[in-house]
Amino acid sequence: MDWIQITNLPEFAAFAVECGVARVMVDLERMGKQERQGGLGTFISDHRPEDVAAVRAAVPDAHLVVRINPWHARSESEVEHALRHGADSVMLPMFEQPQALRDCARALGGRARLVALLETRGALDTLERWADTEGLSEIYVGLNDLHRQLGCRFMFEPLADGTVERVARAALARGLRFGFGGIARLDEGLLPGRVVLAEHLRLGSSSVILSRTFNREMIEFPRSDWRGVYREQLDRLGHCASVLRTRGAEEVESDRLLACDLIRKAALALGNAGN
Repeated sequence: MDWIQITNLPEFAAFAVECGVARVMVDLERMGKQERQGGLGTFISDHRPEDVAAVRAAVPDAHLVVRINPWHARSESEVEHALRHGADSVMLPMFEQPQALRDCARALGGRARLVALLETRGALDTLERWADTEGLSEIYVGLNDLHRQLGCRFMFEPLADGTVERVARAALARGLRFGFGGIARLDEGLLPGRVVLAEHLRLGSSSVILSRTFNREMIEFPRSDWRGVYREQLDRLGHCASVLRTRGAEEVESDRLLACDLIRKAALALGNAGN
């Protein structure tokens, strides 16, 4: 399982890799994100194009992912910038139809891996038409936007209703990597990280983005021992993954049912709070 840390801070990126993070993401997506997610408490990136080179220099041996903007008239120049400054993977967000992904793959020309960020109803409905795109290496399900497009109240409802599993099967059947959502610390969140991690392993996921809970001390209490806390929480996550891999079939199913129950209750609570 690859832990993915989103950051544009070179020193923090280097520390995260030292602690076991396999992939660092510089997030250049800005177009339309404020309109979609502003006021919802989700991460709105302030990363800049020049951050790609700075982070690459700090983590020369780690896998560097660059998330670009949704495909538009200047996307090819965004792809070229990411490649020129050392991106190992380019992630395309918010595409609706297969052509945008194909255009991105053509622009990459096999020079880096292509990650499809599935987060729209259109991308979900056309999954079988673009999952075989030449050059595609990974499908990652972005639950923040997808759950809203599907009319869900809670981010993880597509995990409980079989949507994420459908995408996982499509990816794995084609030999593609697969991941979804974000993960909180093991015992935190409306759906605790421990429960989310169990579902990742059940579905054959190979990557997950670390939520902001992992580095909140660095942001809120920079004079604290935030490095010690971050390392400890990652160690706990890795140990938990090792334990979960030893489960038998009945335990896996029990954990799936637990996840579904917690998701249903969280969605109900959020629905009642909104009334």
